[in-house]
Amino acid sequence: VFFAAWVVIESDEGEVRRLRIVGPDEFDQHPEYISVDSPVARALIGRRLDDEVVVVTPVGKTRFTIMETEYE
Repeated sequence: VFFAAWVVIESDEGEVRRLRIVGPDEFDQHPEYISVDSPVARALIGRRLDDEVVVVTPVGKTRFTIMETEYE
């Protein structure tokens, strides 16, 4: 997973999300865009398909599995 990737992740609770990692000045242009500086993006950068990542947020820890990556 690198900058500008579309990434499909699934949480331990079964929630599936499709996200695109973009620059900090672009993330508010689309609901699926997340800033490269966000906790989720930082956890995903450099990971591969089927990797599990743990994201630490102010609310607590959440584990995600990388289901798919795509570049446009």
